Amino acid sequence: MRVGLVQLTVGDDPAENLPETLRHVRTAAAGGAGFILTPECTNILSSSRDHQRAVLHPEATDPTLATLRAEAKALGVWLLIGSLALLTEDADGRFANRSFLIAPSGEIAARYDKIHMFDVDVSETERYRESASYRPGDRAVLADMPAGPLGMTICYDVRFAALYRALAQAGARVLAVPAAFNHITGAAHWEVLLRARAIETGCFVLAPAQTGFHPERKSGGKGRKTHGHSLVIAPWGEVLADGGTAPGVVFADLDLAEVTQARARVPSLSHDRAFEGL
Repeated sequence: MRVGLVQLTVGDDPAENLPETLRHVRTAAAGGAGFILTPECTNILSSSRDHQRAVLHPEATDPTLATLRAEAKALGVWLLIGSLALLTEDADGRFANRSFLIAPSGEIAARYDKIHMFDVDVSETERYRESASYRPGDRAVLADMPAGPLGMTICYDVRFAALYRALAQAGARVLAVPAAFNHITGAAHWEVLLRARAIETGCFVLAPAQTGFHPERKSGGKGRKTHGHSLVIAPWGEVLADGGTAPGVVFADLDLAEVTQARARVPSLSHDRAFEGL
């Protein structure tokens, strides 16, 4: 299976971001990728809740989702939209951070709402409270694909190993971790966390990322920086592809037999033991 990971630098206008996303998706398909993945927040990165409320749509009418569904059908590819920010009917007005797996028919094969919210103080000047704008999901998702079950996760989820172990023990052979990873935490933790999740589970890990500086021209915000370095990790922990820091597409060819081989060498998924004392 050839995969193509799309690396983006989106701003705060979904209509302006979409053409660039389409261009890279088409490049990935032209390069032979049968499974194409985009990063978290494919449609928008904005710190302004008011601006998001003005430009976002619910799932049923979201232009980015509709366009990418049609594109997946036209190209005849599987497409993981890493996530879209979407309006919801929640009483508190919070949005959804939702990932979509699109089949070659253009149909939505699976949805996943990000479970873990990025509520952190990265530095004295960078403070994030994702839960103030987005409501967390509460359901792990294992999606069927021809190459085998896909575990769907998003960004900050990667710090919660139990989720990935549960997905792998339920049958996942490939784990998706689309992200808009902070540039500070990314430099310190991004690669090591992804390699750890691959090694612990014996899965391929596919992590398409946002990269660079994301301006907020429409909302007047200060913008933010993301780490980039979209990664493909093998079940034994090797980095198979690294997208660097420029927008574009990174390709890798996956041999799913490596999942079986890695798990046979270290069958830790079947070695759980109960313990006491905590």
